[in-house]
Amino acid sequence: MLSKKRNKLFYLFTFPWIIGFLLLTAGPMVYSLYLSFTNSSGFGTPEFVGLDNYKQMFSDDPLFWKSLGNTIFYTLLSVPLSLVTGYLLAVLLNTKVKFMGVFRTIFYLPSIVPTVATSLLWMLIFQPNFGIANAILDFFNLPTSMWLLSEQMVKPTLIIMSLWGVGGGMVIYLAGLQEVPTSLYEAAEIDGASSWHKFWNITVPITSPVIFFQLIMGLIGSLQVFTQAYVVSGGSGGPNYQSMFFVFYLYQQGFQFFNQGYGSALAWMLFILVLILTAFVFKFIGKQVYYESGD
Repeated sequence: MLSKKRNKLFYLFTFPWIIGFLLLTAGPMVYSLYLSFTNSSGFGTPEFVGLDNYKQMFSDDPLFWKSLGNTIFYTLLSVPLSLVTGYLLAVLLNTKVKFMGVFRTIFYLPSIVPTVATSLLWMLIFQPNFGIANAILDFFNLPTSMWLLSEQMVKPTLIIMSLWGVGGGMVIYLAGLQEVPTSLYEAAEIDGASSWHKFWNITVPITSPVIFFQLIMGLIGSLQVFTQAYVVSGGSGGPNYQSMFFVFYLYQQGFQFFNQGYGSALAWMLFILVLILTAFVFKFIGKQVYYESGD
């Protein structure tokens, strides 16, 4: 009797979430899958076109490959840099020194500032004529750059901008670091282990589940990068489409050009890409993760 009552309570409390999931997530996903096989513009009755959108994507759309290449380039560089930077910051801020809470807050705050605001800030920093970045380079007699206006530098500049938000990951790393048993460090010190050996053989393996989680979330997030590129390029994806990322292109097709059928097909290709990449990471990197036994 008690079990039945608990089951009823379970469904009662999860019912709002289930309704929200069906109406706001599952329903739109199924509808977008249908739209991907149509020439829908968002107005009127969609016409079924079969696999035409997917054929166009692979054989007759150079911007599909361009946006995909830009996104992969961004992901391959930004994710490792964010992982390493956030982790090292967490290690530094895991020590017991004066005003440590203040330092943690300072590093965390940028991650909660709206992306549009931070993008505008970085546009001023990287402004070629009066930006702080070129002023610093000029002060040290180093060559300056056009930064966001340069075809060669716009993606590296966006990657630098992405490091502004490592404070969010840093907090998660800190939580993992504080769970490392101090007894392991004490035992290692008795055996004469150096600080590097303690870090590499104790800290990193024990916190590897947190690192793995951040890797997965970083990959998913970087493949969906949009706001920064949209703001700094003024919605054009320039210069010469070098900041045209996949979700940016998807947005243009679906909501600027009203090719919602083609935009839906692009969205499902992104979904498949994320799914394959996540499965790959779980298969080949997930095996290296250390999970402490519950015994």
